[in-house]
Amino acid sequence: MTKLWMQICRIFLGVMFLVAGVNGYFVILGLDPFIATSPDAMALFEFEYLLIIEKSLEVICGVLLLIHQFIPLVLTILSPITANIFLLHLFLDPSLLALAIVLVLCHGYLLYYYKDNFIAILERKPKSS
Repeated sequence: MTKLWMQICRIFLGVMFLVAGVNGYFVILGLDPFIATSPDAMALFEFEYLLIIEKSLEVICGVLLLIHQFIPLVLTILSPITANIFLLHLFLDPSLLALAIVLVLCHGYLLYYYKDNFIAILERKPKSS
């Protein structure tokens, strides 16, 4: 059952970030996005290069989640992005807060599932090699 939830969360996050990243490129290219974007979120990207970097990371990480490669690295990269999405919807645009909560829960579950990959980071006195 644990592995099933991991697969569900991994695929859900992969699809969400891939779709959001591609949708962001529609905005960057001046096309109409196929999913409505939050005006509050777009206002935070005053400089276009920030939007390009974030959407590129979302596309790359979404693909890596879907093909099940480099998952701990992907979770590390997506952690601040997920936190930003949650906080944005919590304080500025509550219209998609439920989706942001599901995103945080799935991300948190995957972090817990792969906790053994992160435990060495929390060592107070690491062993030298």
